[in-house]
Amino acid sequence: MSQQRKYKFIISGGGTGGHIFPAISIANEIKKRYADADIQFVGAKDRMEMQKVPQAGYKITGIWISGIQRSQMWKNITFPLKLISSLWSCFGLLRRVKPDAVIGTGGFASGPLMYAAQKKNIPTFIQEQNSFPGITNKLLAKDAKKICVAYEGLERFFPKDVIVQTGNPIREAIANLKPQPSKQEQPLRLLVLGGSLGARSINNALESIHENLLNAGIHITWQCGALYYKDLKQKIKPQTNLVLTDFIGEMSEAYGQADLIISRAGAGTISELCIVGKPVILIPSPNVAEDHQTKNALAVSEKDAAIALPEKDIEKLEAEILSLSKDKTRRETLGTNILKLAKPHATTDIVNEIMEALG
Repeated sequence: MSQQRKYKFIISGGGTGGHIFPAISIANEIKKRYADADIQFVGAKDRMEMQKVPQAGYKITGIWISGIQRSQMWKNITFPLKLISSLWSCFGLLRRVKPDAVIGTGGFASGPLMYAAQKKNIPTFIQEQNSFPGITNKLLAKDAKKICVAYEGLERFFPKDVIVQTGNPIREAIANLKPQPSKQEQPLRLLVLGGSLGARSINNALESIHENLLNAGIHITWQCGALYYKDLKQKIKPQTNLVLTDFIGEMSEAYGQADLIISRAGAGTISELCIVGKPVILIPSPNVAEDHQTKNALAVSEKDAAIALPEKDIEKLEAEILSLSKDKTRRETLGTNILKLAKPHATTDIVNEIMEALG
């Protein structure tokens, strides 16, 4: 019997959880199929991937790189030096590891690695989470073997013949979640999410309106984020139908219990919300590259699958919540429509595409 070949992969994606967790999901799926596969990661030295990737059981090499600062151009003075240093590190790593393929899930750390791999004619694969790609993936697209995307219409940015619509990789516990319809006899359960660090504008809005929502009989689970928890805990009066927390460990349980969700519009989060199949108010962060969260939110709301509320209009949040709390039909329509966008097998499909391209 012929021995199964041992594959080698280098994966890069970082800066935020939106790039890191898809990268780890892809690595886990490869490991599930090829237990002896050699999988390594590349990340930016001072970013969260340097903790999250080893916690997931993978080796990571840190490179000295950062994104281009658009608002404070003087901070880019060391960028050329960082780019040369990171390219040097990546060429050295590729020479030592000799991977079968390099996979990039976005973020500035993936740029030097993918560029170096393409220069050495190593097959590269891009997983683009957003409806509007960042500059790194746009520059690397023409030499990529396959580009796995979550949204329609990316032919505007990428070569059409290499695009495959797979959806975004999501956490296994969420992918296996079965939609749970709301129980009419319960009070409306509102789940408020601002990401692991929190979202100041959403927290400020909730601080102003939470009493009115509670008085309207709404139960609130409010994940305010690590940066804001201590301050809000002192300000917010403890009440039986209000749960204030810095972080939710069991997201699948929180999603399952919710009747209505307020969330940022990161691509990974939206992919999870499609699986959950609950009505959602998306409040995109305006402080991200290319304003991609706004584009993500609009791509979903245009299909009547969520309500997109720009941060500049956040004073309308209370009215939106109260209106939805009284309109079960509207909530069901939004939940049904977002469920139609779900791609629970995205990670499997992405790895299928990679392995097929490698022959």
